[in-house]
Amino acid sequence: MVSIDDACELARTLPRSSEAFVRGRVKFRIGRIVYLSFSRDGTVMGFAFPKEWRAALVDAEPDKFSLPSRSDLRYHWVHVRLAAIDADELRELIEDAWAFVVPKSVAEQYAASRNDR
Repeated sequence: MVSIDDACELARTLPRSSEAFVRGRVKFRIGRIVYLSFSRDGTVMGFAFPKEWRAALVDAEPDKFSLPSRSDLRYHWVHVRLAAIDADELRELIEDAWAFVVPKSVAEQYAASRNDR
């Protein structure tokens, strides 16, 4: 099980990522594009994810993942219950969401630096 604090700690380390507090919610973005957002109680994380794959993700693990609200279905977005995932899965979801919105060259440089460790 992971917490919002674990997620924020990781997101703060990603290149070009900035943290904001908007209408009672913690959000992380690249420029103006939000790639992570948390419920007010910190139990659910919304993250950038390709629209064409999200139904399969939610259908495969409905105990972990859910679709966003009807009004947010137009966005590349999915929700995950933080209590249902571990630290490795959290890292993968956050890094993938970040890579989805950051320039490709930045994501490639980050991936190369992670592989050097």
